[in-house]
Amino acid sequence: MPDAFGLAAIVTKLALYIGVMTAAGTVIATVMFRLKNTRGLVIIFGLLGFGAAILAFALRGANLTGDVTGMTDPEMLGLLWSTPVGTALMLRLLGLCLVVAGLFMGRVGSWVSVVGGIIAIWSFDHVGHVSGRETRLLDIALTLHLLAVAFWIGVLTPLKRLASQAETYSMAADVGQRFGVVASVTVPVLILVGGYMGFQLVGSFSALLGTGYGQALILKVLLVAGLLGLAAANKLRFIPALRSGDPAAARHLSKSISIEWLVILAVLGVTALLTTHLTLPA
Repeated sequence: MPDAFGLAAIVTKLALYIGVMTAAGTVIATVMFRLKNTRGLVIIFGLLGFGAAILAFALRGANLTGDVTGMTDPEMLGLLWSTPVGTALMLRLLGLCLVVAGLFMGRVGSWVSVVGGIIAIWSFDHVGHVSGRETRLLDIALTLHLLAVAFWIGVLTPLKRLASQAETYSMAADVGQRFGVVASVTVPVLILVGGYMGFQLVGSFSALLGTGYGQALILKVLLVAGLLGLAAANKLRFIPALRSGDPAAARHLSKSISIEWLVILAVLGVTALLTTHLTLPA
């Protein structure tokens, strides 16, 4: 059972995932699908990610010193800044600043935001279990995995908004249909690279079943399987019905997206546990 600092680290990591992935994913989805009125959403989650990144860095200092003074100890934080933890913080803050700044730069700003989102996501390559393996293929796999996840997360709230108003039902159906086409490529990538990383990190079937890390990974896979089931229902049932003009389909789609968000939060929560508290099998 993690101590108080450990619990704070898990919660902060969850907030970091939510902030970075949603902000980056939303700007990517906005560019791909020409979505409207997403600026406020990106700013809110960008600020969440920014604050969580700083707090996560400070908590590293507290964990090293064993007390809360480590969160503001200049010597300890200076030492951390010179490590990959500091590099990750710099990339996250830079990336999120570009994400938000790009929102106010006109047409070219959209691409500035996308680049910022990619930088912020890339920061996760510099700390954690994958970074410790020093394997370039694993780094690439993690970045592709996170980009696919961010894109999925980023389209959900704008799609739910479109499905919540009768005058935008047709737009919701169009975005949902186009998202399904893109997902037919990104979901296999998500599964393949996720499976590859899991195999590389766990190492054996016995470790998968017999360690806390492996069991948490199994739970994550089960949650993702449920998420894929919800996505399939949206693609095969609700989106076609919405395209045919069935208003009930919009309500079903909106409820399905709400459930997807809950499952995504659970997946990110398990991921935060995996990356902050549980150790890799020996």
